[in-house]
Amino acid sequence: QVQLVESGGGLVQAGGSLRLSCAASGRTFSSYGMGWFRQAPGKEREFVAAISWSGGNTYYKDSVKGRFTISRDNDKNTVYLQMNSLKPEDTAVYYCAAKANYGSAWYSAVNYNYWGQGTQVTVSS
Repeated sequence: QVQLVESGGGLVQAGGSLRLSCAASGRTFSSYGMGWFRQAPGKEREFVAAISWSGGNTYYKDSVKGRFTISRDNDKNTVYLQMNSLKPEDTAVYYCAAKANYGSAWYSAVNYNYWGQGTQVTVSS
């Protein structure tokens, strides 16, 4: 069992930055691939970024490449999402998630086993 708690959301102007954190409970954090997803009002949850177990591989939604960076610290059981050059269309609730299955697709929410409660990110124009 893994419990995930996100933090770091807030209100920021377009062009600004935020860093989201996701703290995981348990001693097996390094056994999970980690992902960030987001859901805007009236829209489906969508993949944002993911990172492999060791942190050696990262994956991004095309629209955030070059602006967002995912990283993890397995000693602190924490995954981060650094978001720069934020745009109003980045406004959403952001969720972190943990994936145990090595072979399943990173971008599909159904492949993730555990989810946090979400943190709101609002980007004003």
